[in-house]
Amino acid sequence: MRTYRYRWAIFSVLSAIYFFVYFHRTSTAVLADEIMEEFAVSALAIGLMSSAYFYPYALLQIPVGILSDTKGPRKTTTLFTLIAFTGTLLFATSNSFPMAVFARFLIGVGVSGVYIPTIKALSQWFRRYEFATLTGILFAVGNMGALLSAYPLAMMAIIFGWRTAFLLIGFITLFLAITCWIVVRDSPQVVGLKPIEDVAAMQNASFFESFKTVITNKYLWIVAVSAFLRYGVTMGYQGLWGGPYLMDVYGLSRDVAGGVLMMVGIGTIVGAPTIGYLSDRIFRTRKWFLVLGGIGFTASTYLLAFHTGSMNMGDLYLVSFLIGFFGGSGPVAYAYIKEIFPLRITGMATSIVNVFPFFGGALFQVIMGYLMDLVGSENGTYPVEAYALSFKFCFVAALIATIISLFIKESYE
Repeated sequence: MRTYRYRWAIFSVLSAIYFFVYFHRTSTAVLADEIMEEFAVSALAIGLMSSAYFYPYALLQIPVGILSDTKGPRKTTTLFTLIAFTGTLLFATSNSFPMAVFARFLIGVGVSGVYIPTIKALSQWFRRYEFATLTGILFAVGNMGALLSAYPLAMMAIIFGWRTAFLLIGFITLFLAITCWIVVRDSPQVVGLKPIEDVAAMQNASFFESFKTVITNKYLWIVAVSAFLRYGVTMGYQGLWGGPYLMDVYGLSRDVAGGVLMMVGIGTIVGAPTIGYLSDRIFRTRKWFLVLGGIGFTASTYLLAFHTGSMNMGDLYLVSFLIGFFGGSGPVAYAYIKEIFPLRITGMATSIVNVFPFFGGALFQVIMGYLMDLVGSENGTYPVEAYALSFKFCFVAALIATIISLFIKESYE
């Protein structure tokens, strides 16, 4: 009973920290115009500032995974959350644009050390048939953070100013870092409790033996490439080109287009825990939920690719929701990775996979823009043919991700 209560306390603290990982990921969108005006910089400069979050996040995933396996989730998460606090405080008090860019970079460094240690902690404190459910809830909590960074953050900026809003977020982050150090423990054994599952396997393996075990597993690379393609599609649509598409093709206002795109986040909030629970407790399969999730995701992109300019408002809301819902099969992928490797190296294995979605998100935005430019714009507005071409690219990517998922073996035994 004590183990049961304590593990939920740990999950609550780590989830609260992860909430702000997503918040920071999308927080600059609603503040872009105000920051641009205050620092007298161009839209390109704001894009540079926003992207400063992603590069350290992606590049640090493998080092964070190694730290999670060697130093433990508690030390890793506390340290990186303190770095995120420092970056947030610096961003709120920045007196020059280069300082704001550096602060955004520092935030990216800090939040890069949250997800992987959390997955490592969950693998120690929860059983395998609970893992996808818990990861799904974690995804949902993160997307709630993304929702907070939209309209609520905009209202906070109007009422208190964006600097005060980030000061508040910064001190909440500091409180969570301290709470993490006090509450979180790496495993039940640390506090004298019985381990949840057998963790003896490969306990004495060297780093190089562990690394070789991870990188020579072909199923890891199938999952990684699939994650690269699916998240690339999602970020290409939700993160950049969905808004211009809705405004250029359907003539929607900025706020209405934002409401349509918000359905992606809502879809993930609903889909991730639902799919995770069904995979854990009802159907008890990882492979076929990855395949079925891919089929649903591909069908959603089919509507964008081949009915680009002929959908009504209900269709647009539904497509956005379905992209988020079926994209919510991601937690099953991380559960799969956890199950095909010994618990001792789940941090390393998960971190390698977690690099791929972020590079996918960055690359797809560029490729889609390039394809749109092949068609060309008229007076700054892209025609439906431009968006159709880029969405056809997304459809093919989603289809490939689904097909390669057929070649993984079932891990839930």
